[in-house]
Amino acid sequence: MASSNTDNAGDTVPTPVKIIIAGGFGAGKTTMVGSVSEIPPLTTEEVLTEASAGVDDLSGVERKHTTTVALDFGRISISPRHVLYLFGTPGQSRFWFMWDDLARGAIGTIVLVDTRRLETSFAAIDFFERRKIPFIVAVNCFDNAPRYTADEIREAVVVPDRVPIVMCDARDRDSSKLALIRLVKHAMTAAVPAAV
Repeated sequence: MASSNTDNAGDTVPTPVKIIIAGGFGAGKTTMVGSVSEIPPLTTEEVLTEASAGVDDLSGVERKHTTTVALDFGRISISPRHVLYLFGTPGQSRFWFMWDDLARGAIGTIVLVDTRRLETSFAAIDFFERRKIPFIVAVNCFDNAPRYTADEIREAVVVPDRVPIVMCDARDRDSSKLALIRLVKHAMTAAVPAAV
């Protein structure tokens, strides 16, 4: 991580640390950003309309009435020297063109997985694997959703052992914080060059 900057008055300016929250449509990205942000999160939620019928697959998330159309943004000050900036990606494929810009400069990503719709996480996992951006898989434990072990999830989403898998509840601040801590530790480990 880069060291903090100092402004002209000699005060420490916190070093920004960018983290992405990604996943399929309805996986809980907006909810996670909102649950941990110390500021009211910026969201670009819009109501689903008739125009999205046949475009957005609502199977498994029939009660969903809004969708992110650009990004979600939140902030967490972790010390006077470091601040986390959280960027939630839109989930639908028609908005994936924004992901490259959102991911630029990120230290890592939480890929949220919904066990009711595991296949919706494949594109996000593939995106971050291809760009060699460290990520963890966080299984958002929705009420009444099928429960699986970490090993079963790993096999289903086809990620190597080096990728951490955690269970979380995106609605719960402490649970979401633990997923963020796990991601930061993983990203720091990934940034350390292997010993020769």
